[in-house]
Amino acid sequence: MIEDVREYIDRLQTDGYSVGEDHDDDPVLIDATGQAVDTWRENYPYDERLERSAYDQEKYALQVELIKFQNWTSEVGGKHVLLFEGRDAAGKGGTIKRFMEHLNPRYARTVALVKPTEREQHQWYYQRYVQHLPTGGEIVLFDRSWYNRAGVERVMGFADDEEYERFMEQTPLFERMLVDSGITLTKLWFSVTRSEQRTRFIIRQVDPVRQWKLSPMDLESLGKWEAYTAAKEEMFRRTDTDWAPWTTVKSNDKKRARLEAMRAFLSRFDYPGKDADVVGTPDPALVRRGIHAVGD
Repeated sequence: MIEDVREYIDRLQTDGYSVGEDHDDDPVLIDATGQAVDTWRENYPYDERLERSAYDQEKYALQVELIKFQNWTSEVGGKHVLLFEGRDAAGKGGTIKRFMEHLNPRYARTVALVKPTEREQHQWYYQRYVQHLPTGGEIVLFDRSWYNRAGVERVMGFADDEEYERFMEQTPLFERMLVDSGITLTKLWFSVTRSEQRTRFIIRQVDPVRQWKLSPMDLESLGKWEAYTAAKEEMFRRTDTDWAPWTTVKSNDKKRARLEAMRAFLSRFDYPGKDADVVGTPDPALVRRGIHAVGD
């Protein structure tokens, strides 16, 4: 347990930590001896991070497949929703960026809602999300979603027991309505280990251009690790359904996580010109169904 998270991170910052770049926005934490901090190895199935050259090649090929998918979606009037969930600093935003990088922004958009307004607090809980759902030919990516109620609102006490139970009971029904209306729903959970999350928070504190990413809520979450774990597992138990299953992605290595998220999504669909060799199948060492990941 960290009694004072801010003091902990400030102390690490003054102990000689700095940030090095692995390229683009993949920073590496460097300790006082000049060595890269390797907390990403914690409970990770691979001994080395994916090399940049291999990552760039695979990412490009998968992004071509995403363009094919988008063209098909536009032609047939498909409607697709992707939810990106996970602990703070798990890599959701970076993965969304790679999904969106070469898509036509007229037909693909990201939704990242801020704290509900007073008016929204008195609406039907799902109402603020429903207005952002796709029409025919659109792909919508939610950077966090209605599952805020199952996670941060539950752990931080922003939702009472009655609101939480209502959410858990209604969400499978709500998602069934979405799917029955013709919307495909892909729910991705990015799983980062405790030590690696701390490292990423330190990077955000040390690097001036990333400090905006570190909120007081992020810091407080470090001291509530077990509570967030319990909330996540209960969410999987009660909202992982046949029509809207959860997919978990181990994200200590951000590069592999991005590729596997793309692969997990694309593997769900048959679309014209799909390159099965590129899409392949998700790596079972990194990707699992949510309900099967309970207890991991």
